[in-house]
Amino acid sequence: MNRNRLKPIDLVVGVLAVMLISVSFYQTWLGLQQIFGPASFIISLVLSVMLLILCWLLRDAKLEGSSTAGLMTIYVFIASFCFMANFNALYTRFMRTDIYTTELRDINENFNLLEADVNSKFNYRYDDETKQNVEILKKQMIEQIKDPGNKGIGTRAQSLIRDIEKLLGQRVDFLTPVGNNYVDLAERMGNQIDVILTSLTPAETELKIDLNNAVLKWNKKIQELLLLSNEEKDDISQGLIDESISEYNKLGNKALTVLGANKIKFTPVFSKTQEVGKIGYAFEHAIENFGVYQFVVLMGCVLLDFLMPILLLIITKPDDKNRGSGVFKREGKVLIPNN
Repeated sequence: MNRNRLKPIDLVVGVLAVMLISVSFYQTWLGLQQIFGPASFIISLVLSVMLLILCWLLRDAKLEGSSTAGLMTIYVFIASFCFMANFNALYTRFMRTDIYTTELRDINENFNLLEADVNSKFNYRYDDETKQNVEILKKQMIEQIKDPGNKGIGTRAQSLIRDIEKLLGQRVDFLTPVGNNYVDLAERMGNQIDVILTSLTPAETELKIDLNNAVLKWNKKIQELLLLSNEEKDDISQGLIDESISEYNKLGNKALTVLGANKIKFTPVFSKTQEVGKIGYAFEHAIENFGVYQFVVLMGCVLLDFLMPILLLIITKPDDKNRGSGVFKREGKVLIPNN
């Protein structure tokens, strides 16, 4: 009886091997593109064929009862390249959008922190309680002036302005809109109150306005971005990240110039999202943000590249005729009768 003939279980395992290594080939192709470009297809194909051949050789070695250590070492060495490329491809594919949106949220938070830090370094005419109450009323006034249902300085806005005047002990001028631009009117009214509330130089006033406008602009852009599809987010996020970081660093350096290094500390920020899609970045980001999703991707890639040799070693049984290398012979004493 031929012990090397294919059994049903061998056919099932063979189909599984082809399926897994085919998926690995495709993901390896995608994961190596940032390094090898068009040549990644050929490299991935060669690696995948070598893995299939090694799987067959491992089966034969196990059937013959030979050592599989050397073949396993070669398999692990080759599969490690596929594993790194697979992880890069899968992690980048499913985490790209999250990486981009998280970066934009962080940048927006940096704008908020910078604005708060700069505002805390200005010299204000009023105590903190008065300043806080005026800020609350000012924001309500701005929203009221922009209210689509009652644009302009209506009854409610006038009431808020009178409350602000009582706190400031100073009159606030009623400005007029330019055309029908009530957003601009609301901002100019708010800026007027800021000037009264603080004793700022022209440069400080300009810095305060620029920071406020930047915070409002990036908050709006990020909210609009979150409403888009993942594909649209991936297409435009990098451009927004580069633009926002450039503006943030510009305003931070301006704050240093206006207020001085003795008043404010600023460290420029830099984005790593240009590295998205590169093997090193995928592993670095996964380690820094390790969680359930990162664990699932990691285990998926391990199974994809290392399941088959383990499965083959478990289910493949050596031939009976190859078990043991010695031939055992029973011997006994021979009694020769005396004639």
